[in-house]
Order: sequence, then C-alpha cells, then structure tokens
Amino acid sequence: MLENGAVTGRTRAVPAAEQQASGAGDTFAAALTLALCAGASLPRAATFAQRAADVVVARPGTAVCTAADLTDDVLLSHIELARRIDDEHARGRRIVFANGCFDLIHRGHTTHLHQAKALGDVLVVALNDDDSVRRLKGVGRPVNTLAERAAVLKELGCVDYVTAFAEDSPAALIERLRPEVYTKGGDYTPEMVPEAETVRAYGGEVRILDYLPHRSTTETVARIRAGAEGG
Repeated sequence: MLENGAVTGRTRAVPAAEQQASGAGDTFAAALTLALCAGASLPRAATFAQRAADVVVARPGTAVCTAADLTDDVLLSHIELARRIDDEHARGRRIVFANGCFDLIHRGHTTHLHQAKALGDVLVVALNDDDSVRRLKGVGRPVNTLAERAAVLKELGCVDYVTAFAEDSPAALIERLRPEVYTKGGDYTPEMVPEAETVRAYGGEVRILDYLPHRSTTETVARIRAGAEGG
C-alpha cells in the first residue's frame, strides 16, 4: 500500500488454486470500500479486504463472504461450527477432524495436522479446554491457555476451523459434525481410540497418522525443566 508515495503496509493472500479465484478482486474492492467508509485506515482496510478475499477463494465456485466469516477469527462455538460444516457438506467438501491438547506446538503436531488436511478439503481442530487438559496431563498443564493455543493453531495454513470442548472426549461433537475422516496421531492404534465407534457408526473413517518419535509436549516440558534445574 502506498500513501503519499510511502509504503504503509502490505497484505498477504492465502494461496488458492486458479480455478477458485473467481470473485476475489470484486470481494477485495467491496470490503476495502466498506472498511474505508467505516473510518478504517488504509492499511487496516486492506487487511480486512484481504481476509474477505481469502474467504471466497477458499470455497468452490462463486462464493460470498459474510460478516460472520470475519467476526469470529479463532474459537468457534459448537453451534456456529456446525452451521459452517453443514454449509461445507452442502458444497460437497470432505471434512477431516482432529483433536487434542496441542500445548507447545511442535513438529509432531504440525506433521499430524498437515497429514490430516491432505485427507480432505476442510480441517477442523477441536482443543481440550484448560480444565480438561489439566485432568489429562496433571498440575502445571496446559503451559499455554486455550486462547493462546487456538490462536497459534489458526495461524497454520492447513487448519480451517478451531473449536474447544470441555469433556474428556469429543465424541458428542464428532456425532454432531459427522466428519468424513477422524484422525489420531501414530502413537495410537484404532483400538485405543474411544471415538472410533462413534465415527464408524455413521459411516466415517478413522485414520491413524504417522508417528514421529521423541516429539511430544510432555518431553519438551521435561527437557525445559531439566535445563532450568541444571542451570
């Protein structure tokens, strides 16, 4: 962006296939105009417009961007997520679901999520809330709060939607969304996955992804604590 001959900012588009770019320019121009009329600065208006354009190019065919697509950036309620997944299913898109604590994001997490996204069109990640992480992992966890974990995940290009659940298992949410694919990391077997029965009951598929040894938040926390005690 140039203002009075000086660079004041830039936008960064999310890459999309050429056949899905229809409407991106019109959406950008409309959103930019709307934001400027509302009193936003040019850099802020352009960022808003880019987000709107990213929404439409992520959807097949000619699509629109609504206010709801832009006002809830990170954690979606189950009601709003179900509405969006219903829309995605109506467009014929294949939904992949992953869940976990995702505390201290590491290579094992990112590998898992990229592999999961490759199995479909839309990746939903459900996070254990802070209380359920504490029940599962013990005192001192999570290291990062739910809001922080969600914000980091949403920055990953492979993650489309992020939500949270308070129960020890996301089985009820899975039943509500009915993703085509449910994924777990390679440190699990299908027999160890309590949600597998729920997924298979409605015709979904359970996929166990690759295992990366020595990549876990628990091990990372232990190394940090050992270093602090040794120092």
